[in-house]
Amino acid sequence: MSPAERHVEVAIVGTGFSGLGMAIQLKKAGRNDFVVLEKAHDVGGTWRDNSYPGCACDVPSHLYSFSFEPNPNWTRKYAPQSEILNYLRGCADKYGVRPHIRFGCEVQRAELDEDAQLWRLTTTTGVVCARHVVFGVGALSKPLIPTLRGMERFRGRAFHSAQWDHAFELAEKRVAVVGTGASAIQFVPRIVEQVAKLHLFQRTAPWVLPHQDRPIGAFARWLFRTIPALQRLARWAIYGQHEARALGFTMAPWIMKAARWLGEKNIRAQIPKDAALREKVRPAYLPGCKRVLMSNTYFRALARPNAEVVTGGIAEVTETGVIDASGVERPVDAIIFATGFDVQHFLTPMRVNGRGGVELNELWQEGSVEAYRGTAIAGFPNLYTLMGPNTGLGHNSMVFMIEAQIDYVMRYMEALDSHGVKCADVRPEAQRAFNDELQQRLARTVWASGCRSWYLDDKGRNATLWPGFTFEFWWRNRHLDATAYEFLEPAAKQRAA
Repeated sequence: MSPAERHVEVAIVGTGFSGLGMAIQLKKAGRNDFVVLEKAHDVGGTWRDNSYPGCACDVPSHLYSFSFEPNPNWTRKYAPQSEILNYLRGCADKYGVRPHIRFGCEVQRAELDEDAQLWRLTTTTGVVCARHVVFGVGALSKPLIPTLRGMERFRGRAFHSAQWDHAFELAEKRVAVVGTGASAIQFVPRIVEQVAKLHLFQRTAPWVLPHQDRPIGAFARWLFRTIPALQRLARWAIYGQHEARALGFTMAPWIMKAARWLGEKNIRAQIPKDAALREKVRPAYLPGCKRVLMSNTYFRALARPNAEVVTGGIAEVTETGVIDASGVERPVDAIIFATGFDVQHFLTPMRVNGRGGVELNELWQEGSVEAYRGTAIAGFPNLYTLMGPNTGLGHNSMVFMIEAQIDYVMRYMEALDSHGVKCADVRPEAQRAFNDELQQRLARTVWASGCRSWYLDDKGRNATLWPGFTFEFWWRNRHLDATAYEFLEPAAKQRAA
C-alpha cells in the first residue's frame, strides 16, 4: 500500500443533502470508517454554489429537510438559500460529520480493483481506497453554458447563475440574460431595478404559477419548537398535498389544464396592458412538460420599461454586445446564463472505470443513462448514485427520494455483511427490466407531451424523472431484492476457477 493511500470502508463524494444524509446514516448505524470528499471548502452542495439574488427553494421548507432533523425555525414557507445552507451546516456539526470531510479534495477518477474488490479514487490530495463509493454530487451540479458563436471575444462579464459574480456591480449596467430557467425566474425581478437595461433571451417560455410564499411568524416557530408533533403533522400535510400533484404529471396529463388556467391568469394579472408581451411569455405546451415555476414578480419585472424579451434566439456575440437571429445587435456589459445544468453528464469530468475497465460516462453516452432503482449500476459493483437516473421529481421533495435511496444503500451493505461477501453487482437483466418499465410509464406522462426540455436526452429519452408517486419509490426501496444482484468472488479466484 502506498503511503499516500488511505483505506476506508465507504467513500462519499459531495456534501449536499445526499452526501451529508449518507454520512449521518452511516454514523447512526455505527459505521464510522468512512470519508467524505468535497472539492469546495464548505458543505452545502447546490445550496452553497447557488447564491444568486433571490435564490430560494420551490418546495416548502418543512418538507425540504431531513425527516430525522426537522427545523422549527424556518422563517419562510419557502426557505431562502442562506437558511438552507445554514441548515446543512448545522446538520454536519450536530451529527459529527465534519471530522470525516476532506475539503478541497476533488475526485478525478474512480477505478475498480477487481482482485482486491475495492475502489481506488484518485483525488487532488491523494488516493483513497474504499469498499463502497457513494456519489452524492446530484444531477444539478454541473452548470450548462451553451456554445455561442463569438463568445470568446466578448469583453464584458459573463457568468452562469450557479457561479454568480458578486464582485460585479450591476447598477446602471446593460445586461443580457440567456435562458428562462428556475434561476432566471428568481433573479430577474431582483436585478431589473438595478440595471439600466435587461434583455432576456428566451428560447421557450416557462409556465409560471402564482407563488404561495409567506413569512412564518414567531408564534408559529415557537409552537413548532414547543410541540414537535405539530411540525411533523404540518410536514405530512404538505407531503400529501404535493404528492397528489403526481396525478397530473404522471397519470392524467389532462389535469394540467387547470394549471394552464392558473398560469394564464398569472400572466394577465402581472402584465395587464401589454398584449404583445403577454403573447411572448405565454407557453405553447401543456404545463408540466417543462418544469413548472412559481413567481408573483417575474412577469411584472419583464413589463418594466427597461426590460425586453427577445424570442428570436442568439446568432452571435460580439466584443460589446449580442446579435439576435434577426441581425439586431444589443450592446451589453454582462451576459448572465440561466441555462440550467448538464444532467446527462453530471459525473464528468470524473472518470469512473468499473468491471473490465468500462468507463461509466462513455457507457452512458453510447447507450442510455440508466441505473437500477436510480442507485446501483450494472458493471459497477458497490457503487451508488444518489439523485441518480430517473429519481428526479416534478411535484414533491427530492429530500424524500434521497432518504429512500440512502436507506436502500444501507440495506445493500447489510446484505453483503449477512452473506459474508465484500462485493455485489446488479444483474444487467434486472437493470434492463426496471428501466424498460420506467420508459413505458414515462411515455404516458406529461413530460412526453411534445415539448423540448432538459428532462430528455438527445434521443428523446427521459432519464431524469421518476414516473409515479414518491411513496411508491420508497416502498420499492424498502427491501433489497437479492435475486437482482450477483455476489462476486475476487477476480483472481474467478479466473482460477
